[in-house]
Amino acid sequence: MDLYDGLTARLRTIGDWFWPTGLRLIMFWEFWEAGVAKYQGENWFASIPWADWQKGFPFPFDRLSNDLNWLAATWGELILAVMILFGLGTRFAALSLIIVTGVATAAVHWPADYAGLSGLWEGYVITAKDAGNYKLPLLFVLMLLPLVFYGGGKLSLDHLLIKLSNRSGRLEDRTGDLQALGLALFVLAMAVVWVEPSWGIGLLVGSTAALLLPQFMSNPLRS
Repeated sequence: MDLYDGLTARLRTIGDWFWPTGLRLIMFWEFWEAGVAKYQGENWFASIPWADWQKGFPFPFDRLSNDLNWLAATWGELILAVMILFGLGTRFAALSLIIVTGVATAAVHWPADYAGLSGLWEGYVITAKDAGNYKLPLLFVLMLLPLVFYGGGKLSLDHLLIKLSNRSGRLEDRTGDLQALGLALFVLAMAVVWVEPSWGIGLLVGSTAALLLPQFMSNPLRS
């Protein structure tokens, strides 16, 4: 057991450097490549005659023009990808890219209609099919979630800035409570509310309750 514990301790330590960096590099490339393709190409939100993208986008993006949505998607992917690459504002950038991915999934990849979970499962593919093709964006979201919850890792500007600000002692702080659950539910809500609003709203309600309940418990009403 001592050998196993020693190995896992060393793997955890070196993993703090490697796995967040690997996720950041692959997520940078995927979104940078998508942003560059939009920047160098034509606005296919407006140029494909048979696709009404404004109807496909979830609220509030369906209220914006195709040109504005194209501009936001292009520069959002480029700027957020660079932030992910350098690990600067990693949690904000990763959550923002989850939202970008959720909106794109609702507009392009999510099935327009399905009968139960078995019908929804048919859309878990990469190639385009009538049942949807949300496999790739789902994998992107699952790869971004650790960057939201854990951060950019030790090889990031976020980590460096914390050390320079004399707050390095806070890097290992852990708090597991009801509000931590509320934050997790909020992040998950931002991932799903665009494709299934009822699911997202349910998660937001649960998030709000988990975040606010401790405040009422710690400050009981006095007669």
